[in-house]
Amino acid sequence: MKKVLLILMLCGGFTTISNAQEAEKTEVKAKKKKEAITFKTLTIERNNIPYGSDETFTFTFKNTGKEPVIISNVQTSCGCTTAKKPEAPVAPKKSADISVKYDTKRVGQFTKTITVTSNVGEPIVLTIKGTVLPQETKAPSTKSE
Repeated sequence: MKKVLLILMLCGGFTTISNAQEAEKTEVKAKKKKEAITFKTLTIERNNIPYGSDETFTFTFKNTGKEPVIISNVQTSCGCTTAKKPEAPVAPKKSADISVKYDTKRVGQFTKTITVTSNVGEPIVLTIKGTVLPQETKAPSTKSE
């Protein structure tokens, strides 16, 4: 009876070890897949942006994986920010850009996020930060007649 119990405990231990190793292999595969997109930077900060200017924040990324990357969605955190994604798949070892524009008719500091969803890995969050200067007012004319 003791031998049977010992054998059952050993089998259970081997099963647990096997499951742990399999889970570890899956995690490593997921990490490798997650690294298929590499951005040069995840945050861009610009200060002293002129009021009403056409300011574009460009995030460049490279496909470091072995299959084409398809950017399926680029979601901004609010309506004051728009983003343009690559329409075509990005081939392995090639680079592409995601362009983001902020409404510069909103004065003051801002921090906005952009969530990038693709066919490889988890969504990636990009951030733009900055300060928009107030609109310049023209000095009143002092002509004497």
